[in-house]
Amino acid sequence: MTGEDSIEGDRKAPRTERGRRTQRAILDAAVAEFGERGFHDASISGITRRAGVALGSFYTYFDSKDAVFRALVADLSERVRVHVAPAIRAADGQVAAERAGLASFLDFVRAHKEIYRIIDEAEFVDPDSFRRHYASTAERIEVRLRAAAARGDVAAEVDEVDEVHAWAIMGMNVFLGLRFGVWADDRSVDDIADVVARLLTHGLSPR
Repeated sequence: MTGEDSIEGDRKAPRTERGRRTQRAILDAAVAEFGERGFHDASISGITRRAGVALGSFYTYFDSKDAVFRALVADLSERVRVHVAPAIRAADGQVAAERAGLASFLDFVRAHKEIYRIIDEAEFVDPDSFRRHYASTAERIEVRLRAAAARGDVAAEVDEVDEVHAWAIMGMNVFLGLRFGVWADDRSVDDIADVVARLLTHGLSPR
């Protein structure tokens, strides 16, 4: 480790702009390498070649292939959060927020289909990262649903909202992303999000 770096989780946090750019390039290259080849066939040399950096630069920031994979899962989780959060915040009402969040997520998936292969592999490569990815996402959903209940934006009291609601919404979004983001994009994002918004508003009971 160089004198300018400190350990932060599975990656050594750079303290210079040049270091941040180098680490970002390595993570972006890791997305392509793991996404195309899978964890077991991917290699550190393949990552550095894609990133256009020396092998020594990789070890400045990551200790191993396992370490960069764990860091990548966390990085992808954060990128999804950052991408989706503004759309949720800008929406008027909780159903609109969930609709906007799904639409934004589908946009992200269509541009980054490899996220599904990487996250799915994490279940076997690093189960803790896999669970953390989904658990942290569900926690964020539960927090915003409780806040919505407190505002009267959903048909439930605050103490009636629990993790089942959060995991149900997340599960729906995950599989919609798989079907309409990874497998095919044969329906518009707005159309899919509208269907879900109606489901959340009216449920399945006859009107």
